[in-house]
Amino acid sequence: GLLRSDSIPEVGEDAAATVGMTETLSEEEQDELRKELAKVEEEIQTLSQVLAAKEKHLAEIKRKLGINSLQELRQNITKSWQDVTSTTAYKRTSETLSQAGQKASAAFSTVGSVITKKFEDVRNSPTFKSFEEKVENLKSKVGGNKPAGGDFGEVLNSAANASATETIAEQTEEETH
Repeated sequence: GLLRSDSIPEVGEDAAATVGMTETLSEEEQDELRKELAKVEEEIQTLSQVLAAKEKHLAEIKRKLGINSLQELRQNITKSWQDVTSTTAYKRTSETLSQAGQKASAAFSTVGSVITKKFEDVRNSPTFKSFEEKVENLKSKVGGNKPAGGDFGEVLNSAANASATETIAEQTEEETH
């Protein structure tokens, strides 16, 4: 009972020998099984030949249509991608990532607004105003009779223009020597 083996023979294994080991068969039953075995092996051989002929015919049709391996690979990848994108799991993941992207975008927008507000707060703070006044005073002392006023941006532009003027003067001096 427990040691009895009813396994199906593997490809290439002698089916009749396996059956003979597990069961006691009459001579007539063994002959019947041998005939069936020969018939199945013949059918397998015939199917293999038909399959080979079909594969050859398929290759010939593809050659005539100009379909090559690279085109087939592209088509297979495209079909596989379409199959993947039509799955429920892909759709759910895509929707989740889209929502996450929208939330991240909203968060970055909020952070940008907060930073802008903080810069405005700093610029309007008494400390910054005092610094800006000191820079304007320094500008009026260095610049001479130019009227006081303007904002911090104008002071920076003025300093940049002065630096550019010095560079041009130095280049002109070098050219004349």
